Amino acid sequence: MKKTYVIAEIGINHQGDINIAKRLIDIAAASGCDAVKFQKRNPDICVPEEQKSKPRSWQGEDMTYLEYKYKVEFGKEEYDEIDKYCKQQGISWSASPWDIDSLNFLSQYDIPFLKLPSAMLTNDELLEGCISTGKKIIFSTGMSTQEEINHAVEILSISKTKYNNPHKIGLLHCNSTYPAPIGELNLSGIKTLIKMYPNFEIGYSGHEFRLGTSVAAIYLGASIIERHITLDRTMEGSDHMASIEPQGLFKLVSGIRELEEAFGDGIIQVTESEKIVRKKLRG
Repeated sequence: MKKTYVIAEIGINHQGDINIAKRLIDIAAASGCDAVKFQKRNPDICVPEEQKSKPRSWQGEDMTYLEYKYKVEFGKEEYDEIDKYCKQQGISWSASPWDIDSLNFLSQYDIPFLKLPSAMLTNDELLEGCISTGKKIIFSTGMSTQEEINHAVEILSISKTKYNNPHKIGLLHCNSTYPAPIGELNLSGIKTLIKMYPNFEIGYSGHEFRLGTSVAAIYLGASIIERHITLDRTMEGSDHMASIEPQGLFKLVSGIRELEEAFGDGIIQVTESEKIVRKKLRG
């Protein structure tokens, strides 16, 4: 079985604190993840006008929603530090651009892929912009219809040819509820995507409480696994409850690597360790 690419989604669970971000990078690296991922936005563009002035309390301070979004947004100083720190820790990093400004910002870094969130699946301009960078593109399909997914695939495929992007595109099955109900995960959708898009790399982005479901996704054919991580699920913020705490991340990655080792080739035969037992018990 091919080694699964495991992405630890830090997102904005760093709370706008570079030291928390570093602690999460440490945990992801120690657990054996292949990459950590952040989210990058220009709040002036991404926050709807009617929401910008709405009141928001954050860490005991009253502010507008727009001010809050800036509080949890990293800029060049922080991303320069993240880039340097990840190299030191031996783990890759990337981020999800939510707008063209953020895409241009991320393009200055030598990151292995760009990840499009489910919310941006219908943003044709951003899809084409990502392909035009020449980087590998991974995108999630949460809260999307089959028609919307087909359209995004078409845009990416056409753009891939237009910009001569050699990378394989990653497509992640996903449920965008935070946390996602087990009964709505529809993991069989992974098989559907594999059948429909044989030229794409198919994976799974999970937001559920459980860990076994993500391991099961690999058995169904997923070769990329993405899960949100946090220091503590009770921390303030919208994504923490759908995230994995450190001990859970270690269990998840361990479970993934054990499945890879145990999967085998499907050929029924006497194994090396069984030969000794066979000789003893059968003569």
